[in-house]
Amino acid sequence: MKRAVRVLLILTALRAWAVPAFAQNAATVPRIILFIGDGVGTGQWTAAAFAADRLAVHQFPVVGLVDVRPTDQKITDSAASATAYATGVRTYNGAIGVAPDSTPVPTILELATERGLATGLVATSRITHATPASFAAHVPDRGMEMEIARQMIQDHEITVIMGGGRAWFDGRRRPDARDLLAEVRARYTVITTPEALEAVDATGMDRLFALVSEDHMPAAVQAIRNHGRRPEADTGAGDEGGETWLPLRIPTLGKMTSVSLDVLDRDPDGFFLMVEAAQPDWRSHGNEPLGAVVGEMLDFDGAIAAALEYQRRRPETLILVTGDHETGGLAIQYGRGGSLVAAYTTGDHTAQLIPLFAKGPGAERFAGVHHYDEVGRRLLQYLQDR
Repeated sequence: MKRAVRVLLILTALRAWAVPAFAQNAATVPRIILFIGDGVGTGQWTAAAFAADRLAVHQFPVVGLVDVRPTDQKITDSAASATAYATGVRTYNGAIGVAPDSTPVPTILELATERGLATGLVATSRITHATPASFAAHVPDRGMEMEIARQMIQDHEITVIMGGGRAWFDGRRRPDARDLLAEVRARYTVITTPEALEAVDATGMDRLFALVSEDHMPAAVQAIRNHGRRPEADTGAGDEGGETWLPLRIPTLGKMTSVSLDVLDRDPDGFFLMVEAAQPDWRSHGNEPLGAVVGEMLDFDGAIAAALEYQRRRPETLILVTGDHETGGLAIQYGRGGSLVAAYTTGDHTAQLIPLFAKGPGAERFAGVHHYDEVGRRLLQYLQDR
């Protein structure tokens, strides 16, 4: 009897010791999701807020502002901005993963790989475009997209690559005739159509290469004319031109984010994932109606919702949401009949501060006002501390 009691006490003590240890180990697994909204400032988020009662981004308890100034000008482009987030180094416009002297600097994706973590890049643009490129390539000029594609495949073991721009990997289209797609097929599950990605079951996938368009992915929504009649209800979504906005992008950025997380979650060591909503920038460059901007922003917020759903299962996940710069000088104001319309001051980038939202372990590091390279350094330090 005494022996049985002694064994029971030992087992109880081991359980009491083991559970906190397991919890501590699980809590230190780095899972990082960085969202970058291209061209997204406060005006773009305001447009989304008027179109939806509650956004996913409203759930973030930590909010800050980001000063996005490159070394060579007063207003940044996407390449300098993404390089700052990826490396913690402030550089010149057009730079991809390089310092002001054009020397390569390590990125958080590369650090994650060295640590044995899974990695992912997702974008609604070409995957070789400035923002995703800055995490997985080192070239002096963002226009070198053929070289960026080569580096992504040859120099890295990225777990998930998803978006558009398949032609940049196709030997029939490349100046060097190198068939990167053939090399990809030897290492990845490959998906090349939107419908296949929309229907995919990522269970059991170790790697996924899903470039579902030759060039950029389509816009989030398309306008349908109402033959001069206004819609019955004013949704606040920019129907001032007598237009109804219907979904166009398949799959949504939310679906792409969910699939990516299904694959990345298989790695017990954790992961780093960058997701870019590329096209709010293009809608604002074109000074397009409010509905077009709202469509992109709600697609972006849907991806953030997918990440929050994952975080509920994996509370050790850190999620950051920011932008690379603001585009258009967008203001939301009254139009005809009291509806909201988009008013722009420019068709280019602006120098506005960019909102940043953080949720999860370490989120408090990102509160306040920071230069974008400081955000990058804090993100790198967070990964190194895990």
